[in-house]
Amino acid sequence: MAGPPDRTTRALILARGLGTRMRAGVAGAPLDAAQVAAADAGLKAMMPFGRPFLDFVLHSLADAGIAEVALVLGPEHDRVREYYRSVPKRRIGLSFVEQALPLGTADAVLSAREWAGPAPFIVLNADNLYPDKVLARLAAGTTPALPGFERDSLGLSLERIGSFALLETGELGTLTRIHEKPGVEAMRLAGPHAQISMNIWRLDDRMFPPCQDVPLSPRGERELPQAVGLAVERGIPFEVFPARGPVVDLSSRADVAAVARALEGRRVVL
Repeated sequence: MAGPPDRTTRALILARGLGTRMRAGVAGAPLDAAQVAAADAGLKAMMPFGRPFLDFVLHSLADAGIAEVALVLGPEHDRVREYYRSVPKRRIGLSFVEQALPLGTADAVLSAREWAGPAPFIVLNADNLYPDKVLARLAAGTTPALPGFERDSLGLSLERIGSFALLETGELGTLTRIHEKPGVEAMRLAGPHAQISMNIWRLDDRMFPPCQDVPLSPRGERELPQAVGLAVERGIPFEVFPARGPVVDLSSRADVAAVARALEGRRVVL
């Protein structure tokens, strides 16, 4: 019998969101016609920069040794399915998981329970491009973990960082608490070296019960950071390893020009 895996080779990309911020108009945002169409549809992952933004995410995962990826999509996302069924792929296998309703990121993970099985997997957003070293570190292990990004390495404003999560860790570098969306003042007071979660995780099948049991947020969703907090309360240890950005964040039309600069000259091989 084969022993337990010594690394993680699978990733789950959360691409089910409604894209509310992307749909909203931004005065003066320099988008071309194809980018406007993607923004109007709320399809951040398909925002074109020569290639869809998600292609760059997949390329980085393949570079890190990820061999199998599942996209969490809604039933209405046929355009995304059609594109990825047709695009040539030689480094990465791609499948689809359906999340019937947009009920949050923990619900999205729960929808992938059958796909995941007992093997560890990385979970990440479809609208963020993470540093190669961070992806490689996540792929190199198998137990629950997340990067703690140094606040001032992210290349983002305090206003933007305040919408992510502030981490607390114990003496051994394990997660003790997540402060989700703490706001600008809390991030400022935390200091330049504060550890920030940017919604990328290494998980295993122990996370499914917390994803199912986590209470609904005020928005009526089950959120993954809160589910991780519940898992920690139940005794599941999460390693927090130090990480540095920048992290490319594509949230709204106002981000498109900066993302285009960040992606300039990058090649994509799937």
